[in-house]
Amino acid sequence: MAESRGFRTQLLITTFLGGLISLALELAAGRLLAPAFGTTQLVWSAIIGLILLYMSVGYAVGGRWADRAPNPATLYTLLAAAGLMIAVIPQAARPLLTLAAQGMLTFNLGLLAGPFVAILALFAVPVILLACVSPFAVRLAVGDVAKSGSTIGWFSAVSTLGSFIGTFLPNLVLIPNLGTRRTFLLLAALALSTGLWGLWRAARRRFWALAWTLLVLLGLFLSQPGAIKPLPDDPGTFLSTATLVHESESTYNFIQVIKDGSGRHYLLLNEGQGVHSIYTPPELYTKGGDPLALLTGGPWDFFLVAPFFNSVPHAPEELDNALVIGLAAGTTPTQLTEVYGAIPIDGVEIDGEIVDLGREYFGLTQFNIRAHIMDGRTYLLQTDTRYDLVAVDAYRLPYIPWHLTTVEFFREVRDHLTDDGVVAINVGYTPGSNGGGNWQLVDAMVNTMRQVYPSTHIIAIPNSFNAIVVATVQPSSPDNLAANLPLLVDARLQTLAQQAVANLRKPDTSTHIFTDDRAPVEQITHAMALQYALGMR
Repeated sequence: MAESRGFRTQLLITTFLGGLISLALELAAGRLLAPAFGTTQLVWSAIIGLILLYMSVGYAVGGRWADRAPNPATLYTLLAAAGLMIAVIPQAARPLLTLAAQGMLTFNLGLLAGPFVAILALFAVPVILLACVSPFAVRLAVGDVAKSGSTIGWFSAVSTLGSFIGTFLPNLVLIPNLGTRRTFLLLAALALSTGLWGLWRAARRRFWALAWTLLVLLGLFLSQPGAIKPLPDDPGTFLSTATLVHESESTYNFIQVIKDGSGRHYLLLNEGQGVHSIYTPPELYTKGGDPLALLTGGPWDFFLVAPFFNSVPHAPEELDNALVIGLAAGTTPTQLTEVYGAIPIDGVEIDGEIVDLGREYFGLTQFNIRAHIMDGRTYLLQTDTRYDLVAVDAYRLPYIPWHLTTVEFFREVRDHLTDDGVVAINVGYTPGSNGGGNWQLVDAMVNTMRQVYPSTHIIAIPNSFNAIVVATVQPSSPDNLAANLPLLVDARLQTLAQQAVANLRKPDTSTHIFTDDRAPVEQITHAMALQYALGMR
């Protein structure tokens, strides 16, 4: 009786660990794919959908298998095999991720879809084997048919409890501290060890036949994998002279910091197709350097001139403070400080590790810049400060978080703007031949912001996929920017304002109004990206 009770406890522990490993594997799958495919809803839907499909197959196969061979040795062999298959995933996925990164760089749909499907297929066998655990354990534990209901209930509860813990373990503990590859290897070792634990009792010879594989996993765990994702070879761009100076994984992102031949640092996140921050060493634009070297040619520059859509005269001295939602490593606050002086600037960034890297590699050490590690809307709910400028640059490329695009969000921003305040948001578009392109998302954003603000303006950033949409609290005209030019003594503001005036664009009609109830930002972005990749511009 005592032995039977001990075996039941062992089966409960096994079921708990099976549930934990299954959900942890699903979360780790998202991070494995992030460097090449990003972290969009489409990616997560594919991961969750296929994992559920694999688990459904596993439940059916496991129950049928358990009825035919209700043997503990079979159960624990399945777990050990699942562990070995989990260990294969990051090794086999690496060349596929390299192909996918090339596909993302060149918009090659074949190099994107093929590796994506192949990588998710790698999860089929281990997830199916893990899903076999629960019905197998129940079959072994049921000794009295009259109590089968309570047995199934207990094992289901224990498996779900393991899944609950497995939901938080990878992103909050394992991946930030160990990295994705070692997280997979740790999960593999946990599954293999659980299998060996059962085989020690049920099939000693099989235990010794598999025990040596733990040493292989240990060797892989201790080995240094090198860079997770090599920098793409892109002659003619800063990448041609760039070197990787930092690579890590946070709770939210796969992060790379690179440095080019001039000493500038660039922040790349996840699939790496967009630069999220640029740091220019001060010696390049001070002490005899070129003041215009502070400018990046990217969207950050044009936040600097957004206030000058206000009615004439509107001088630089009237900008007293600013809020940046999507601080990243601090490009916009650094530029604002250099141009406007040490005005109070609040920067909101959800990923604290990026802020730490900003301080280490991007000069984010100015006393006037305060970093707040939280979501942008959460910050707005917690502060009473009113700002002259709110800059929103919270891309998780190629997507803007939908909750930062809605009428309700822009009302919250409006409540935190001064009487002559402006809000400016970075929005993507796809350029086309002969000045065309796809402006659906920009036009939808303008239509949404018009529900809150009397005037909106679009700056198409040259040689990019970005536009800055500016909205003003007071009614304003696009001509105000040119009219305020004589007040802009700083050469950098003069240069940017002239570029902005030359690249103003009138919006087209849009039927979209984004709300908290419905904001199809990703669907619009998917359509734009697909049309661009297919050459329909």
